[in-house]
Amino acid sequence: MRVLVNKGFGNSLKMVLSNEAVADVALKAITWLVGNEDLLPVFMGSTGADEASFREGVADAEFQASVLDFIMMDDAWVIAFCDQEGLPYDRLMQARGALPGGAQVNWT
Repeated sequence: MRVLVNKGFGNSLKMVLSNEAVADVALKAITWLVGNEDLLPVFMGSTGADEASFREGVADAEFQASVLDFIMMDDAWVIAFCDQEGLPYDRLMQARGALPGGAQVNWT
């Protein structure tokens, strides 16, 4: 997994994931969700996805974003996923930011 670090304004650093790293995190999250017999039905019910649409969506960036959004709804889910995959806890948020609809809104 390749992580790029870009210097931001001032002394802040911004983590930027490569497209490969984003896809890797998203696919790991999907695999984790499929293996979680308690959460998968909740995801399926909340999105209205059936098995066929779930399978079709695996390669779709918007579907991947929806899986990351779902996992990030609960800190315990983020911790469980990241601990299992050996990822830093902010990696989901970084990957989500690179997917469609993931740009952070600046309200100032």
